[in-house]
Amino acid sequence: MFARRSAALLACAAAFGFASPASAQDKTVTIGVLNDMSSLYADIGGPGSVVAVKMAVEDSGLAAKGWKIEVVSGDHQNKPDVGVNIARQWIDTQKVDMITDTPNSGVALAVSNVAKEKNVVLLNNGGASADLTGKACNANTISYTYDTYMLATGTGKALTKAGGDSWFFLTADYAFGAALERDTSAVVTANGGKVLGGVKHPLNTSDFSSFLLQAQNSKAKIVGLANAGGDTTNSIKQAAEFGIVEGGQKLAALLLFINDVHSLGLKTAHGLTFTESFYWDLNDATRAWSKRFQEKTANKAMPSMTQAGNYAGVIHYLKALEALGGNPHDGAKVVAKMKEIPTDDPLFGKGPLREDGRRIIPAYLFEVKKPEESKGPWDYYKLVSTISAEDAARPLKDSECPLVKK
Repeated sequence: MFARRSAALLACAAAFGFASPASAQDKTVTIGVLNDMSSLYADIGGPGSVVAVKMAVEDSGLAAKGWKIEVVSGDHQNKPDVGVNIARQWIDTQKVDMITDTPNSGVALAVSNVAKEKNVVLLNNGGASADLTGKACNANTISYTYDTYMLATGTGKALTKAGGDSWFFLTADYAFGAALERDTSAVVTANGGKVLGGVKHPLNTSDFSSFLLQAQNSKAKIVGLANAGGDTTNSIKQAAEFGIVEGGQKLAALLLFINDVHSLGLKTAHGLTFTESFYWDLNDATRAWSKRFQEKTANKAMPSMTQAGNYAGVIHYLKALEALGGNPHDGAKVVAKMKEIPTDDPLFGKGPLREDGRRIIPAYLFEVKKPEESKGPWDYYKLVSTISAEDAARPLKDSECPLVKK
């Protein structure tokens, strides 16, 4: 009798839309920005990513519709165990629904597993490994901005076809570097080039001399820098001291951000060829947003590709929650809705979010300007070519993602 009465009461509550704490009418959201706040990747993510996420929350207009959205942040120190501990603590004690940014592929891969286990969303913008939408993909993780396949297809293919048919790699010794060297090597060989060798260096090292000497002795036409952030800028500066470019070899910065170019200066960085999916000066919409971003940051820097990706990704995440009518606190359900509704934002435009979790957007092959070509502060890039959205992402037919139906 009691069971029948309880069932009737629950049915009545459901009919009138009251009820369970996990109801879609819940309009509270907590977003965690997890990145490197203090070390070699702080400029490309760091506090600037928090600014970008808060701009997305503001621009979503959800606060005026009764939503309560909180943004928290943490420093993973480029250590997967630290990133995992922060993610677990956020989810268990602060009810974080979505984690964004995660530069450092080792951290991103580890936190992706936590997102699946705890059924929250990981919106990866900083972790470059294509494995996040490949063999390590899951229903809770999205990669929004770029990956190692895009970087390899852009820079590796262009330089090899332009005559740079022999390569030697300087590779950061962790998941990101390994994936970038792997994907670029595949592109080089597919386009008729040869990989003569490579050397791995510790993350955040200060002395590249022994590694650069090996690159110089290899006589390779292209020295591929499969690293990022402070490692990239340090290796480029020290390569200049070794006279590598003057000696006839060319540096390929396989992952270069505008913050790196700013740090290096045009006198040192000019001529570098690289691939990105965002540049602040691409069009009127990117310029307008980037100037707003610049005004809100302490260092008055223009946004990096990953900071822009955090804004665009969070905008889309919040659109999905609104389309669901509230926050179900069910990460896989939210990601499914994000894949269902079309993406459209002022920074990356329109484009599908694929079943493997990869946002499909064009990429751009840029070259750093000479000092005399720059018209003012942050005017650093010239566009060499546009890589179509379809060519910038690994074809689904080649995907190792278990979510992909073949």
